[in-house]
Amino acid sequence: MINKNINLGVRREIGLVNWIGLFTLYIKEVKRFSNVFLQTITAPMVTTLLFVIVFSVAIDRSAGFKDVPFITFLVPGLIMMSVLQNSFANVSSAFMTAKVQGSIVDLLMSPLGPIEIMVAHILAGITRGLCVFLASFCLLWSLGVLSFPNHFFWMVLFLFQGGYALAVIGMMAGIWAQKFDQLAIISNFIIQPLAFLSGTFYSIERLPDTLKVIAYFNPIFYAIDGLRFSFLGISDTSPVTGSIILFLCNIILSFCAWYILKSGYRLRA
Repeated sequence: MINKNINLGVRREIGLVNWIGLFTLYIKEVKRFSNVFLQTITAPMVTTLLFVIVFSVAIDRSAGFKDVPFITFLVPGLIMMSVLQNSFANVSSAFMTAKVQGSIVDLLMSPLGPIEIMVAHILAGITRGLCVFLASFCLLWSLGVLSFPNHFFWMVLFLFQGGYALAVIGMMAGIWAQKFDQLAIISNFIIQPLAFLSGTFYSIERLPDTLKVIAYFNPIFYAIDGLRFSFLGISDTSPVTGSIILFLCNIILSFCAWYILKSGYRLRA
């Protein structure tokens, strides 16, 4: 005889947003990169330190931009560049690995909609970027290379907006790429050039007028310029303008990513 008092399970109602599923997917992605923190957190921190050491030796210590030493000018850009690259890498590798291993089917069959999948991955990408920022900041601050930010609000805002933009781009790249070679092409020939040519190592005021116009169309420039303003109080553009441009870019990128997820492009066999 079956005991009717046995609880066979509780049926959970899912509202407009599956918050439990979204949070679970977010935690899963965070654990994915935190389990290999030497590769995902420590390595970018060491790379940033090596950049600082090399430029400290190679550049005249009296050199500078806008009345600040060159190394002081350089460090915020280096940190933001590392944040952006790791936000991109986290989300793009998540989708690429899931497609190669075949586990993307489990994600598509889960009770999660396109927005929930997108938000969970983007937040995980931003989280990795913030972890890289904190690790790099603590190391460079302890060495006396970097001071505390002058504008904490702008620092948080540009870290979030920059990480968001590259996380969304990483999602679209991971969905589009069918093998790791294609993903490497996007990273090496699009993301890295945009990061290196975005005012990380120089003020765009030194560029010719033609190249200066091109730089203004690079969203990564506004993220780097905004973080530099938060630390040093100097920038090539107004932080308000940069924040608005990044906000508009993120809206457009989010719509594109949502549409791609919703359509199942290169995700469904």
